[in-house]
Amino acid sequence: MSTTLQHKTIFITGASRGIGREIALRCAQDGANIAIAAKTTEPHPTLEGTIFSTANEIEKNGGKALPLAVDVRDENNVIEAIAKTVEKFGGIDILVNNASAIHMGSTTEIPMKRFDLIFAVNVRATFLCSKLCYPHLKKSTNPHILNLSPPLSMKSKWFKKHVAYTMSKYGMSMCTLGMAEEFKKEGIAVNSLWPKTLIATAAISVNFSKLLYHASRKPSIVADAAYEILTSNSREVTGNFFIDEYLLKERGVTDFKQYAMHAWTPVISDLFVDD
Repeated sequence: MSTTLQHKTIFITGASRGIGREIALRCAQDGANIAIAAKTTEPHPTLEGTIFSTANEIEKNGGKALPLAVDVRDENNVIEAIAKTVEKFGGIDILVNNASAIHMGSTTEIPMKRFDLIFAVNVRATFLCSKLCYPHLKKSTNPHILNLSPPLSMKSKWFKKHVAYTMSKYGMSMCTLGMAEEFKKEGIAVNSLWPKTLIATAAISVNFSKLLYHASRKPSIVADAAYEILTSNSREVTGNFFIDEYLLKERGVTDFKQYAMHAWTPVISDLFVDD
């Protein structure tokens, strides 16, 4: 079973830019209602996108948008945002836990303030949003939770250089593993999605070398993969750790150069992907 996202209500965290924005725009093409739950209300000096600019793009793409200024670390903020979404659109069919914080420091390098931030945004917010959206999701005919988090792997190479960040992202994936089983009886699908390669977001452009940016793929590949998951039967597709390229190949995509920043530049694999 494949369905459309027309009139479905999607609550996306961190959707003011990057992959979250791209997923929002892809879903908008079906005429979805999209709540943009993110912190950015004013333009950033180096990172493009606010909740309002993304809302405008969603409307232009055929969707309906609700921009919500939300700090996903704040429980009351999230409660209020979910209530506003339900009030405006009548319910919630899909939750996309996209918001994420990054710090690649080692155990001796990472400040505890930053440690607390990545755990609050990556693990706690994923758990919190899932918990609070659950009462609404179980009323939907095809409910989904999608976490932007990697497949679980206990290989030490994924821990040794940045154990804190790895634990935080794997914490999101453990939510997928546990909640997929916990929510199965209600027909709520819970899946993870992760890119096979680096993705050319503004964060990569600003924080890393231009070489890595040019050897990345466009965020649209993750959005297309997310769309495939979110239009699947929630009772049949749950508990998976999808990799964007592999999923799209299964769904018939053969041209991956369309996603490359530069068609003839070899792409670089992302973290947490075992080839």
